[in-house]
Amino acid sequence: MLQDLENNFSELERKILTLQKNYKNLTENLSELNIEHEELKKKYDEERRRNQVLAEEQKNIKLYSAISGNPEHNRLMKNHINRLVKEIDFCIAQLQNSGL
Repeated sequence: MLQDLENNFSELERKILTLQKNYKNLTENLSELNIEHEELKKKYDEERRRNQVLAEEQKNIKLYSAISGNPEHNRLMKNHINRLVKEIDFCIAQLQNSGL
């Protein structure tokens, strides 16, 4: 009976050591994955900003093309002018309301 208990304790000790080793490996893997996640997050943010810049540049190129008389972008130019006129009207209304 005592021998069985010793065997059981030895088996438990072996399992505990295996669990500790597995836990250590998993925490190391988690740390590595967290670092990788942060790096990917930074890359994503950089790419998103770059995409926004490129979209703005593309918009400006279309606008410049419309200003230069490209017939394909005349509608874009008209819309841009209309938006600017609305902004100017809004500013004038604000100035009139403020008493200037």
